[in-house]
Amino acid sequence: MKIQSRWLLASVLAVALAACCCTKKSEQGKSTGYPYSQVPFTSVSLSEDSFFGQRLKAAREVTIPLAFSKCEETGRYRNFEQCLSPSPDYPPSGFPFDDTDVYKTVEGASYILQTYPDEHLKHYIDSVLDIVGAAQEKDGYLYTPRTMNPWHPHPWSGMHRWDSVEVLSHEFYNLGHMVDGAVAHYQATGSTKFLDIAKKYAECVIREIGPGEGQQVKVPGHQIAEMALARLYVVTGEKKYLDQAKFFLDTRGKTSIKDIYTQSDKPVIEQSEAWGHAVRAGYQYAGMADVAALTGDSSYIRAIDRIWKNIVERKYYLTGGVGARHQGEAFGADYELPNATAYNETCAAIAQVYLNQRMFLLHGDSKYIDCLERTLYNGVISGMSVDGGRFFYPNPLSSDGKYAFNADGTTTRQPWFGCACCPSNLCRFIPSIPGYVYAVRGDDLYVNLFADGKAMVETSKGKVGLHQETSYPWNGDVKVVIDTPVKGEMTLKLRIPGWVKGEVTPGGLYSFADGKKTSWKVSVNGEEVPSAPGADGYVSIRRKFSSGDRVELHMDMVPRTVVADEKVEDDRGRIALERGPLVYCAEWADNPSFNVHETPLGERDFSLVDDYSISNTEADGSSFKVTAIKADSKDGKSLVMIPYYAWCHRGAGDMEVWLKK
Repeated sequence: MKIQSRWLLASVLAVALAACCCTKKSEQGKSTGYPYSQVPFTSVSLSEDSFFGQRLKAAREVTIPLAFSKCEETGRYRNFEQCLSPSPDYPPSGFPFDDTDVYKTVEGASYILQTYPDEHLKHYIDSVLDIVGAAQEKDGYLYTPRTMNPWHPHPWSGMHRWDSVEVLSHEFYNLGHMVDGAVAHYQATGSTKFLDIAKKYAECVIREIGPGEGQQVKVPGHQIAEMALARLYVVTGEKKYLDQAKFFLDTRGKTSIKDIYTQSDKPVIEQSEAWGHAVRAGYQYAGMADVAALTGDSSYIRAIDRIWKNIVERKYYLTGGVGARHQGEAFGADYELPNATAYNETCAAIAQVYLNQRMFLLHGDSKYIDCLERTLYNGVISGMSVDGGRFFYPNPLSSDGKYAFNADGTTTRQPWFGCACCPSNLCRFIPSIPGYVYAVRGDDLYVNLFADGKAMVETSKGKVGLHQETSYPWNGDVKVVIDTPVKGEMTLKLRIPGWVKGEVTPGGLYSFADGKKTSWKVSVNGEEVPSAPGADGYVSIRRKFSSGDRVELHMDMVPRTVVADEKVEDDRGRIALERGPLVYCAEWADNPSFNVHETPLGERDFSLVDDYSISNTEADGSSFKVTAIKADSKDGKSLVMIPYYAWCHRGAGDMEVWLKK
């Protein structure tokens, strides 16, 4: 079966851009066990010219078509096709998790289908699923690195099923991404085609892995199946999937493999700090939150509360990234936060968004959304070029342009990677961003993120239509307009971000150094109202809202200097710059007369440069606009700072987040 070429897929998605918004019944209202409910992204539409609307457009037009084309070019599809006629002559695939690039791209494309329905794209996905389903063994096992050549499986896979699943085979990891993609496809299309494939593999795992007689006791070497199986339970109502997720978590640290790299050195409820591979860790903690919410296991909640505190107070970069060490792509020790050698894998940042969202859904505190926002605006989107076609795997906070974390020995975004987990993960994550804007509990409607666009939100008082008008993050003015009358009183809860309240990050790992006082104010229909946030960090406005009611939030958004705790060795004697949720950096292209590593930020006056143009010479030479900050010294020499996510669009060179004082 031949997959359509990239140019055809690109045209399919271009057609999808013009399609009308999907009106499929959303999954909102299905119980996930959490006290607070995430409003699904299918209920939220971001303006195409808004900050994240532009990134969704890039994902639709560039990233997802590119990912599908790479699945064809790099043999991802061929791996499935070869399972139809296994041969001892087939060489092993590149990595035993290459199958997940197909699953993740299908997931992202399915999200696109939910919002921009298109029959051509739907048929393309179906053609992909035809070869995926055909590769499945009769008992449900679906793992191409073994099935296509069981005589000589991939060296990481072991000679028999599950032999190396706790180390390198990724059989359960593949299951997790398969389930996530299948659920997204089912929700987008109503078709069970992919869901049936995923359920069949899940049931194979459930039969063969567990505490019963004749079963093997194994846990995932790379976590994510825990999150996915919990999601599969929510969608199907079949408790066996939730039971398997809990078995994986309960058994971790109790098998023969005890390795801090995979967070299996001790049982999960005994863990108190983040160690090991940062992506695996983030997925595990998010899975613990899911299972805790669905089962009521409070020991899981206590454990992830401890771990979250350890991350944010001791192992968290200013950009919201995590994972200090290249060796093992791992968390380092407390306060081990090097800048030039920071790993900060893009996938690890995405995992932190998952974790912080779940922590909010458990506790309802704005501090978790503050961290989510920091990671989203800095640590995640830095991993993808603005046009959607080039990627970072690691995301350092300092660069000389020569530190070789790419195969070609440069510090540049790449058009793809042999290990493509980050680009394909962005494929599935970026289209889901609208789902992080709002949350609900009863008749409380939470405005968590500020993004221009409209929404239809289900509350205990019925459906509430509303829209936001804002240029955030370029300024701090947000207008929330109620578009439909509300039955009875409702509480609108506006998050007051930590950055405007004088808090950089919860717990004080970073703090503002300039002594400035910023404030905010809230008005309803032009009349100012009390704006002191509650203990949860939200301003609560309770009233009977009518169609046309306007709630306006103004936040002072000025450049602020930041210092780190003295225990962070790499940041001693250095200072960073933020404005709103954005971290700024100094890059060679804007400062040709400076060595940005040696130039002090010092006593400078800051001014804004709106619509500052950055040429995307790494791609097609097009340009995009940002708000830059000009830092003027007394001798008249100006240093130009740009948002961190925008660096390295003009080639390899010097960049610095933490400048000398």
